Amino acid sequence: MPVSPSKSPVRMMRFADLEFAPRFEHGETAQVAELCGTGDATQLGTGWARLSKARIPWTTRYDEVVTVYQGQLQLHTDGKIHHLGELDSIWLPAGTELVYEAEHALIQYAIHPANWASDS
Repeated sequence: MPVSPSKSPVRMMRFADLEFAPRFEHGETAQVAELCGTGDATQLGTGWARLSKARIPWTTRYDEVVTVYQGQLQLHTDGKIHHLGELDSIWLPAGTELVYEAEHALIQYAIHPANWASDS
């Protein structure tokens, strides 16, 4: 199947070259480096996030998979706390009310649709 001409071409991204930026109002507690998303004309959004002394309440407006690569993440939802260690993943369907909590964690996320913010 050929690649759509409107989508970004194949590109490799080295972790060491990524630029992390504060995410929303969470400042230094949540920094994100996007790998792909709406700017690539794709419905898939992926990236890395660094969480530091973070406690972030959120309601997902997209389907999401989170994988922990370093540190630990506690994810509070539905009266439960999910403890994720290195290489653990969690599936979060759209509409999940949660709190991301971490003293230190490096996570990778994948979301669909990537244009969730423009749907409001």
